[in-house]
Amino acid sequence: MTVNLERRSPVTLKGRPAKTEIRDGWRIVSRYSGNAQGPHIIDLSHFSRWDIQDDALEQVEPYGSKIPAKPGQIFMDINLLIGRLNRTQAIAWHFAPEKPVFPQTKAFTDITDAAVAIALTGPWVFDLAEKLCALDLSEPDKNPPFLVQGPFSHVPCHIWVLHHEDSRGCIALTCSRGYAGDMVNGVLEAGAQWGILPEGEDRFRSWMGW
Repeated sequence: MTVNLERRSPVTLKGRPAKTEIRDGWRIVSRYSGNAQGPHIIDLSHFSRWDIQDDALEQVEPYGSKIPAKPGQIFMDINLLIGRLNRTQAIAWHFAPEKPVFPQTKAFTDITDAAVAIALTGPWVFDLAEKLCALDLSEPDKNPPFLVQGPFSHVPCHIWVLHHEDSRGCIALTCSRGYAGDMVNGVLEAGAQWGILPEGEDRFRSWMGW
């Protein structure tokens, strides 16, 4: 018997979807109607993510890719992000449209359904971030991509700074699923002065050059 499971994102964004699809049980908005240059908030919660923990992370290679050597560093490929958190822990995201095969080793734990993931893209993203985060995410000495941990909108987060440029700013945020409402409401309230709007997966792929 085939069971079709419905998976629900913890993120609710108000907007009129122009294009949607069902993928691996998720209803995914690819594009919203009538959006301008941004800034945008994008729900990425449907992308596969894993927590990786091992005493010898240098020997763990997610999909044949090396985990960065130092905490805060990010490996970024066409469909993969890997961020080093500390000596024994890393986080991996897989962005391929097709569902990736789960790595069958004890080092990997699937956290896709346990966490919320959003991206903030476009102009004024770092101005918005300054209202919600005490960390200097646009510090000149730090070249993207890089990963930091800390509160964002009073929520403990992994903060992925992917692009610094004013017109092509891109920050991704991941946190525990239960914080989704507080996180999204905080971002929308802070971004209201710049006209922040919801966008879909296509916008994120465009910003990332995918």
